[in-house]
Amino acid sequence: MSQMHPVVSRGDPYPLFRSHNPDFADGEQQRDFIYVDDCIAVIRWLLDNRSVSGLFNVGSGNARTFLDLARAVHQACDKAFQPTWRDTPQTLREHYQYFTQADLTRLRTAGFTESFTSLEEGVTITIKDYLAQPDPFR
Repeated sequence: MSQMHPVVSRGDPYPLFRSHNPDFADGEQQRDFIYVDDCIAVIRWLLDNRSVSGLFNVGSGNARTFLDLARAVHQACDKAFQPTWRDTPQTLREHYQYFTQADLTRLRTAGFTESFTSLEEGVTITIKDYLAQPDPFR
């Protein structure tokens, strides 16, 4: 998103990777995007529940497409969305992951019950409260 925002905010198209996998259409590659405050909520919960121990996946548990991400960035920037494409670099193609999604079973079984911020809400907050500010690092 931090790469996409400056391009989209000035009104230029941000090209997404084409799919080079017949099982996924262009832009339909999926990731488990998570808002940073949700990661912090899990860490705080673990600190408050010292009896809980183990390795836990942290993610939203909901894979979303890069098209979804791009739409959310355009909407948060008040820009029209018209997808454009670029080839995935040859050096990445062999190792490119088309789908990632956190399995939250262990985290939920351990007792973490909070819900996670939607992709759209997380993108909007990040852009409006941070990236679009004169000093996004404050």
